[in-house]
Amino acid sequence: MTTPLLELKHVTKIFGTKKDQTVALDDMTLALNETFPKIITVAGESGSGKSTTGMLLLGFYGPTMGEVLFRGRPLYELKGADLFQFRRDVQAVFQDPFAVYNPFYLVDNLLSIPIKNFKLASSKSEARELMEEALERVGLRPAETLGRYPHQLSGGQRQRIAVARALLLKPKLLITDEPVSMVDASLRSTILKALRGLNKEFGTPIFYITHDLTTAYHISDYIIILYRGSVMEAGNVDTIIKDPQHPYTKLLVSSIPWPDPDLVWGGAEDMIQKSQVAFKAITGCKFAPRCPYRMDICDTKPPDLYLLERDRAAACYLSMDNAVLPREELTSLFAEA
Repeated sequence: MTTPLLELKHVTKIFGTKKDQTVALDDMTLALNETFPKIITVAGESGSGKSTTGMLLLGFYGPTMGEVLFRGRPLYELKGADLFQFRRDVQAVFQDPFAVYNPFYLVDNLLSIPIKNFKLASSKSEARELMEEALERVGLRPAETLGRYPHQLSGGQRQRIAVARALLLKPKLLITDEPVSMVDASLRSTILKALRGLNKEFGTPIFYITHDLTTAYHISDYIIILYRGSVMEAGNVDTIIKDPQHPYTKLLVSSIPWPDPDLVWGGAEDMIQKSQVAFKAITGCKFAPRCPYRMDICDTKPPDLYLLERDRAAACYLSMDNAVLPREELTSLFAEA
C-alpha cells in the first residue's frame, strides 16, 4: 500500500483553556495521496473546523492529539532537506490575496523567490520566461503585472498571482483556503479554471476549503461536510449536493441561492434559530440542538458514520440501518484513493 503524501491520523485540535475549550477538529483521520489527482473539498459554515484542518495539514498548527504525517513521518519532526521537500511538494493559496504580499516589494518577488530557492531556472532570462508563462496561464498580462507593488493591483490580480506561483512549482498537493471568497464574482471562474487546469494538466490533487457549496459543486470531485469539527457527511460531491442525506447538509444545500425566483429556500431559518442552544453540554450528536429530526438516541452518544453507498457516508441515526464505516476509513469513500 502506498504511503500517503499527507495524512491526519486521529487528529484533534483544541483551542482555549481547560475552563473554556473549543474543539475545532475532533478525531479526524484523512489521507491525501499524490497519485489521486482529484479535488476534495471540505465544507461547512464558520466554526466548522475547515480552516483548522488546512492549517494542521500545512504545519501552521500542531495537533492537540493525534499525528500529522508527511510521507509517513510526523510533520513536526521534519528538518533540513525533508522540510525543504515538504515546502515544495505542498503549496497553499489563502483567502486574503493581500496578506501574502510584502507591501515594500514588487509582486515579482512572489514568483522569483521560489524560482531561486527551488532552482527552477538556470538564468535570469529563463526565470523571467517561467514567470511570464505562469501569469499568462491565469489570465494575466506580464507587462501589466510584473514591476508593480501589491497595492497597485486588484484583489483578483493578486489572487491570480498566488495561483500562478502554485502553477510554477508544480506541487504534489495544493491546499486552498477560500481562494475566491474575496474576489469579484466575474473573476471566480478564472481562478477556479486555473486551479482545475493545475489539477488536470499536472495531475495535482487539490484540497479545497470553502463555505460556498456552489463553487464546491462546480470544482470538486468529492466533498467532506464538517460541523463543529466532526464529519457529518462525505463522498461524491454530485450525489451529496443533489441528494443530501444528513440534516446539516440539507440545511447547507437549502441555503444555496439557486437562480430560480420561484424556489423557496427551505428549513434553513428554523434550524439556524436553534443554534443558540449551548453546545458545551452536548454528549450526543453535535447537530442535535438544531435538527428537526432529533430523536432520544441523538442525545445519548455521537452517531457513527453509516455507509449509504460505496462512495458516500453520513453520521446520522436516520441512516443507522446501514453498515458502519470506521472513521479512520474515511478515505475509502474516495474512489481509487
